[in-house]
Amino acid sequence: MSRPTTRSKNKRHKQEDSADISSDLLRKIHSSGAITKDDINQLYMIWKPICQGCRLNTKDNPNCFCGLIPPPTGSRKVGLWQKISEIVQALGSDPSKDQRTSPDFPAGLTNLGATCYANSILQCLYMNKCFREGIFSVESDVLKQNPVLDQLVRLFALLHVSKMAYVDSFPFIKTLELDNGVQQDSHEFLTLLLSLLEHCLSHSKVSKAKTIVQDLFRGSVSHVTTCSQCGKDSEASSKMEDFYELELNVLGLKSLDESLNDYLSVEELHGDNQYFCESCKSRVNATRSIKLRTLPPVLNFQLKRCVFLPKTTTKKKITSALSFPGVLDMRERLSESSQSESIYDLSAVLIHKGTAVNSGHYIAHIKDENTGQWWEFDDEHVSKLGHHPFGEKSSNTNSKSVKTELAVPLGSKEEVNATAEGNPTNGVLQQSTESGVRCPTDVFSSNDAYMLMYNLRCTGKATNRVTSCIVNGKEVEGNMVPFQDGLFLPSHLCDEISSLNESHVIACQEYESKKEVELGCINNRRQEVRSILSEAPVHSLEEPFCWISTDWLRQWADKVSPPILDNSQIQCLHGKVPISKVTSIKRLSVKAWDKLSSKYGGGSKLTNEDICMECLIAGARNVVCADSYRDRRISMKEIALSALSGNYPNGTYVVSRTWLQQWVKRKILDAPSEADAEPTASIKCPHGQLLPEQAAGAKRVLIPEDLWLFIYEDALTVKPDDPTGVPTFPSDSRQCSLCSEELSEVAVMEDSIRGVKLKQRQNHERLAVGKFIPLSLNCKYYLVPTSWLSKWRNYINASGKSASFVEKPENLDGVINLLRCEKHSRLLERPPDLICKRATMQQKSARTTGNPSVKNGKVVRHVASLLWLSQVVV
Repeated sequence: MSRPTTRSKNKRHKQEDSADISSDLLRKIHSSGAITKDDINQLYMIWKPICQGCRLNTKDNPNCFCGLIPPPTGSRKVGLWQKISEIVQALGSDPSKDQRTSPDFPAGLTNLGATCYANSILQCLYMNKCFREGIFSVESDVLKQNPVLDQLVRLFALLHVSKMAYVDSFPFIKTLELDNGVQQDSHEFLTLLLSLLEHCLSHSKVSKAKTIVQDLFRGSVSHVTTCSQCGKDSEASSKMEDFYELELNVLGLKSLDESLNDYLSVEELHGDNQYFCESCKSRVNATRSIKLRTLPPVLNFQLKRCVFLPKTTTKKKITSALSFPGVLDMRERLSESSQSESIYDLSAVLIHKGTAVNSGHYIAHIKDENTGQWWEFDDEHVSKLGHHPFGEKSSNTNSKSVKTELAVPLGSKEEVNATAEGNPTNGVLQQSTESGVRCPTDVFSSNDAYMLMYNLRCTGKATNRVTSCIVNGKEVEGNMVPFQDGLFLPSHLCDEISSLNESHVIACQEYESKKEVELGCINNRRQEVRSILSEAPVHSLEEPFCWISTDWLRQWADKVSPPILDNSQIQCLHGKVPISKVTSIKRLSVKAWDKLSSKYGGGSKLTNEDICMECLIAGARNVVCADSYRDRRISMKEIALSALSGNYPNGTYVVSRTWLQQWVKRKILDAPSEADAEPTASIKCPHGQLLPEQAAGAKRVLIPEDLWLFIYEDALTVKPDDPTGVPTFPSDSRQCSLCSEELSEVAVMEDSIRGVKLKQRQNHERLAVGKFIPLSLNCKYYLVPTSWLSKWRNYINASGKSASFVEKPENLDGVINLLRCEKHSRLLERPPDLICKRATMQQKSARTTGNPSVKNGKVVRHVASLLWLSQVVV
């Protein structure tokens, strides 16, 4: 059983078939002079069925409305049927996407190019509650006098209560005059920023603001030198120096505990490094070490991952892993042991991603003091990490939680034994419990950790040194006022931030309103188009209908804002629908027309009664005339081919042979075309007479009178308004005498030139073929440029049609003058060297010389492009 075929389904009829049927009908109308209703149905293709399922709109079916809109699941690149997501995107950025998720969700900072180092430090400082509230309490007059401090307060205030998911850091960076395109070191930035803030805050009269930097970040150390003989410390050992961070080595060390041991290690001074003891009055062996005297509430550890390489004089980043605890006990690290104010909780980890020192990217992992929640701050992007600094289930191999250990309770037997064995547990989480039970601890490891921040734990026995950081009810200093939800901000910033938040809310509302209106308009337009197109088809031949322009209908169905209804493009001069517009019109139901006309106005109403009979009769006449023209042209083509073959030696008229050859090759159309004009243009001279046949492009051919009359009629039809008309040259037309004389003179001149070239080739045969002339010792020679000689060879050897295109070489005297220096009248180039070869003197071929000369202010080298020629040759 054969397989059924579906190839013919919805297959379009060829337009040639429809055109043949229409031509036959028009011929019948022309012959009979009568037009029936069936003729109109056929000519205007009203009889065709309503089309369904076509992918494209069919031009030769006025009942086809397919393809004007895409299928239900389809879309288009532009217009009404564009994807909804693309339409929404065209409205601009949605401000609600930049809105903070909730007041508890921290805000990010914009990266201005390479300012990630500053963003990370600023987030670490802002997330410190005491520092933030101390900055907020600065007086307005102090802020006005210190632009950096003023911008920092504004930045912190926006981070605190702004509704935006990220804050623009440009004003603060600009005030600091930082280059936002250059990567800086975050440690250096923190050091300089704290120093600057300490100076600016010194002018404040608010106690907690004036010394907030010192109170939070400043500790003290002393460099102790001890004599090994008398055991006394040096006088300088009693001096204490302030520090804001401890710089710890990383190279060769595996944990923060080892780095602290290295920092506090004892150095032996002996040999050339002996110490002069004031008590012993001599140089003696001694020890030197660093002693921690006091520790700040915020303890910063700067990990020295950048080391200097003396051999290459470059810096290298150390990417080895370093472990550090979640809770750090620093009691045994102090020079004077303390049982309080020495346990620190990990509060921030500054991370430098990348292997290079001067590039890479900084991010910060910071813990919220109120909730214990860790957050990742990566410029504008802020991510929730959970209750671990590297995430609950971190898969990052560079930063992770490595182990959970059991800490030794304070004062227990295990702690004493561990200390006695020289293995202190200071670097491991130690949570003291009154019952003395071991507590689980977290130890973390990172290959990229660049700075560690620990906050002093406030216990029942310990009191916080920054007592003024309690703001929410106990003590409110300076000009702080309640803003919202129990938050306190400087009074001068409340109105400004409220205005910014209100503007953002308004922008979000306006965008949503604009989006709702736009999508509503799109949906209404789509529903309207589908509805009217479903009512557009006319289901019977007797039913009245209206004609509508396909082009306008397409625009109406495809544009969000369609134009006014316009049918002028499908109207003839008589204001009706001509047969020539049958492929540009659609047959529309009266109901659909009334809906379009009432909404979009304009456009003349063209009904089924508005068929232009005059244009139809004229079209029938044109078809018959076209048939006649084609028949005549076919017969004339046979005569033209015969004339080109030379079968009409007694022809009565002449035309251009080239033009007639092209005329024969052209496709036979229903009427003359532009190419049928000017059959004698190429054989007419400037004087309006017949051009001599010897002239270029003046070849002609004799044709009979009936062919000429046909060609002449076509030429006048194409250009009826040409004032010069169509030049006619009978077979006995005389050639232009002036042009003949000019051609004769040119011929004589060309003969003379050919003679001169021949004589030069004969006299200088070796030079003409490119051979050098042997030199003689008793002969006088002259220098000639080889470039001129090459042009001369091309000129005298050129022949045939190409000879007229070869340029004659310039005068030799002028060329030789160019070889001389204008200033010294000497040669600009070195003449070719002479060699003796096979008992004859010859000159070397052209080569690059080593003699430089100055040209246009630059030193250039010349090519030895000179040639020795005898006086006879020259």
